[in-house]
Amino acid sequence: MTSKNLGRVTLAALPFVLALLIDLTLYAGIKDRLPDRLAVHFDAGGSANGYTSFSSYLLYTLPSLLVLGALWAFIAVKGRLHGRADRWFIGGGFAVAAFLGYLLIAVLFVNVDVSDGGSADRFPLWHIAVALAAAALAGALGALLSRLVPLPEDPRRLDPATRERIVLADGEVAAWGRGIGAWWAPVAVLVLLAAGVTVGREQSWFIGVPLILFALVTGTFCRPHVTVDRRGLTVSGLLPRPRVRVPLERMEGADSRPVNALAEYGGWGYRIRPERSGVITRSGEAIVVSLTSGREFAVTVADSATGAALLNTLLDRQRAGR
Repeated sequence: MTSKNLGRVTLAALPFVLALLIDLTLYAGIKDRLPDRLAVHFDAGGSANGYTSFSSYLLYTLPSLLVLGALWAFIAVKGRLHGRADRWFIGGGFAVAAFLGYLLIAVLFVNVDVSDGGSADRFPLWHIAVALAAAALAGALGALLSRLVPLPEDPRRLDPATRERIVLADGEVAAWGRGIGAWWAPVAVLVLLAAGVTVGREQSWFIGVPLILFALVTGTFCRPHVTVDRRGLTVSGLLPRPRVRVPLERMEGADSRPVNALAEYGGWGYRIRPERSGVITRSGEAIVVSLTSGREFAVTVADSATGAALLNTLLDRQRAGR
């Protein structure tokens, strides 16, 4: 791990570690005043309706801060966040840590001095407002602190002249296409169909039919096809619609690089994230298009280098008016 990554990881995990230390310190000061049974769940009016033992509360709630801290640190390294997305990510971590950390300790404080065998009367709802205010302030602080840590190099800022291209003669026409294999897509279709039929027969077809229709639409994308031609980049299924098309007019350039489905896009399928979107069927090589809006569009596909190089050639032609 480089020193640059170490700084970003430290900053990403810092608010969760601080929240945990603060909570543990406050807990140590009031533990002798807490009952054996804690009220930990409250209804919309603030009345207690869920309880747990003292040890269970510590076992299942406080470690959640450590888990979230580890998740934020992992994404800080593997998520390839740049610019505003990185600022929002770090600020979001500070906000989540402050919000959760405050509520965890607030739950303990409403149980202070409750007699054994009794329970807290209610959870004052003003605690929610305080937690939100703390989250807003912490988020702003995190965004400011993120400016102290150097960002990784943004691949979208590469010199356009260094991007790969395919040499085409004047008047020569070229296109490129590849299929995308997604092993999980047929499984998802079968699961949705089974769920739709089961829900329709056992509960209501009003709910089952939409599930079946969604399964059929998903089925058309069991093997998406990626095409690069004079119209731009197109991702389509077995039918003409639905499809995703990014015209050349919206592109600044294209690159071939590996992407991480979970860390960068939060999963698989058609994904929309801060400053990026894409059709992601797996982790691995992808065509990553830099858009004029400052966002990115990616599609995971084999031989992505050829597709990206052809896009850059077609962009050069369009800009030259050929």
